[in-house]
Amino acid sequence: MVENKTFATKLENEYKSYSMELAGRTLTVDIGRVGKQANGCAFMHYGSTTMLCTATASKQPRDGIDFFPLSVDFEEKMYAVGKIPGGFLKREGRPSEHAILTSRVIDRPMRPLFPKDYRNDVCLNNLVLSVDPACNPEVVAMIGSSIATTISDIPFDGPCAATQIGMIDGELIVNPSLDQNVVSDLQLTVASTRDKVIMIEAGANEIPEDKMVEAIYLADSTNKEIIAFIDKIVAECGKEKHTYESCAVPEELFAAIKEIVPQEEMEEAVFTDEKSVRDANIAAITEKLKEAFADKEEWLAVLGEAVYQYQKKTVRKMILRDQKRPDGRQMRQIRPLAAEVDIIPRTHGSAMFTRGQTQICDIVTLAPLSEAQRVDGLDANITEKRYMHQYNFPAYSVGEARPNRSPGRREIGHGALAERALIPVLPSKEDFPYAIRAVSETFESNGSTSQASVCASSMALMAAGVPVKKAVAGISCGLVTGDTDDDYIVLTDIQGLEDFFGDMDFKVAGTHDGITAIQMDIKIHGLTRPIVEEAISRCKEAREYILTEVLEKTIPCARPTVNEYAPKIEQISIDPEKIGEVVGKQGKVINEIIARTGVKIDIDEDGSVSICGTDESMIAQAKKFIETITMEFEQGQILVGKVVSIKEFGAFLEFAPGKEGMVHISKIARERIDHVEDVLTLGDVVKVKCLGKDRMGRLSFSIKDCPKEAKAMNTLG
Repeated sequence: MVENKTFATKLENEYKSYSMELAGRTLTVDIGRVGKQANGCAFMHYGSTTMLCTATASKQPRDGIDFFPLSVDFEEKMYAVGKIPGGFLKREGRPSEHAILTSRVIDRPMRPLFPKDYRNDVCLNNLVLSVDPACNPEVVAMIGSSIATTISDIPFDGPCAATQIGMIDGELIVNPSLDQNVVSDLQLTVASTRDKVIMIEAGANEIPEDKMVEAIYLADSTNKEIIAFIDKIVAECGKEKHTYESCAVPEELFAAIKEIVPQEEMEEAVFTDEKSVRDANIAAITEKLKEAFADKEEWLAVLGEAVYQYQKKTVRKMILRDQKRPDGRQMRQIRPLAAEVDIIPRTHGSAMFTRGQTQICDIVTLAPLSEAQRVDGLDANITEKRYMHQYNFPAYSVGEARPNRSPGRREIGHGALAERALIPVLPSKEDFPYAIRAVSETFESNGSTSQASVCASSMALMAAGVPVKKAVAGISCGLVTGDTDDDYIVLTDIQGLEDFFGDMDFKVAGTHDGITAIQMDIKIHGLTRPIVEEAISRCKEAREYILTEVLEKTIPCARPTVNEYAPKIEQISIDPEKIGEVVGKQGKVINEIIARTGVKIDIDEDGSVSICGTDESMIAQAKKFIETITMEFEQGQILVGKVVSIKEFGAFLEFAPGKEGMVHISKIARERIDHVEDVLTLGDVVKVKCLGKDRMGRLSFSIKDCPKEAKAMNTLG
């Protein structure tokens, strides 16, 4: 008999580990430990937060595209916080809104650092394995993506780094914990290269401009420390960048195009404030070029990109050298503005804001707090959203014919930006116990619809009677740069063409008193501090104008009450030990109240009760029912009750659903009666006086001892 033996060889897993101190916690990166088949992989540890960050690229460019196909994913796994996902399947489904927004924050600073003529698919994946509440996984993902891409063989002009800044009691905090973020007046994320800032994202509680600049450059200085750390890793572990097939437009094609379409003709084509006219002009030029190059198939394949690049060079030259904007405005001039409220009947609040050819209609809906959005994510501090801002961008808004789909990452990002901008001015749920949904519908788009959404939503909220503290406005500034850092022009209120062909989209929203949100996207390798400061200053100047001259003249303040179609909410507090009496066995009592009054009732564990309905009299009735149910009956109280049962010895009265008492036959009439039915019938409503407890400890009531003029403490409606 031959003995079976199993032989195994030892797997050698040598890897390199690097550490640095970052904001008082240790950041550790393992290279070569896991994910070895990816082009680049960083196994990240920040405190107890653990993440796997990978970068992979396809071998060949994707055919038939004129853009860089970069995809970024931030995968939230519920095991990272010791939870099993809800739902039937018990596994993670589509990305959460938070995951999508985090992916966008990683994408925006990294995309400009890839070669402009690179068409290979690149995927950056960030898998959250463990979450330490003191170490935000978003920061780890941003740094990890940069490290994985920089050490890989994928062409990338990095590294870049990202830092978050909070502010509590006026003190700036580097990489605040999840708990600190809850009470922070600032949630700022800044990404930088070794020289310049490349991305800014912020939500703020009316932070002054100078304080915001201070926070941005505190993050930038921290980023420089991280980049120095990454440089050491790259020096030891970095791979040689692979060569790739360039998809740049041939120079000889540009030369041929300029012979057929001189610079002056292209300038005339794009120099108009009507998007449709410009599109028609460019379409005519493209058709002329197609005819000219009919026998050159290789040129026809890239002609669209060539015309786009020609437009871009023309517009940039006009702005930077000739000081001319395509629509003829001055550099600081805002397009024509218009605003109105109450344009949609029967909604709870509506407003429309128009800036040039950008038009947003915002509709607000109010509901009880129970309608707040439930959030199931990695942050245990955020379990629901009371304010929900959603943004829609249909094809017709830009004159295109394509079917509508579910919201994409852009729509979710724009909605979140407007939501961040308005949260600081919303009333507390104690002062205004409503869930609030604002939906921004894009009717027309030609630049910065997200900031038009802020303006429209601010007015719609006030029109709905939401007692917002102040009006909020938003605006976007653009940038065209030359060959040196000091050769640039900042543009106030960029339209679509200036966004497409420019270098920056710097969106800032806020009140008269400070900034509530920022989102900065760029297409170049960073901004100098003078550009950042000028952009913030320009946005403040434009924001003040929009607030004073448009929003506040359209609706100066929030209306004192919600409109007739909005639900009304009454809040009361009861003894938490009485909640069971209000709910009743299997919900019988509360359902009876709802059936009789048509209201919606929500009860919290602390005894807070919200009664919601459109009929104020029914709300009052439901409130009285609950007060009666939770009332401690005492001798001498006068109540009104309905006869619900008749016995030989007396009658049972209902004072509220689930709250009953008995009147003995001897307490029904002043004279002696032999039968209860001689005086009372089922359904009769009578006033009674509480006599206190009898010898058995039961409450008893009297009809005959109740003064006729006495006022009852309850009502049956």
